[in-house]
Amino acid sequence: MDGLQGLGLPILGIVAAAAVTFYVVSFSELREKSFQDLEDSQADNGRFKPSPTSREKRARRKAQKESKF
Repeated sequence: MDGLQGLGLPILGIVAAAAVTFYVVSFSELREKSFQDLEDSQADNGRFKPSPTSREKRARRKAQKESKF
């Protein structure tokens, strides 16, 4: 029984570190996306554009994928 307790703590620490890493990465990606959307909305001569259409979103994703190659 003592061996299980000694092994459980490091495993719990690894799981906790993985969860924290997941949330940090997720929130940083959301923040980056928010800043990119803000820049895109301001790039249109300072006029606010409510949200891109699905066609515009697809075109932007396609352009980003092609730029990675």
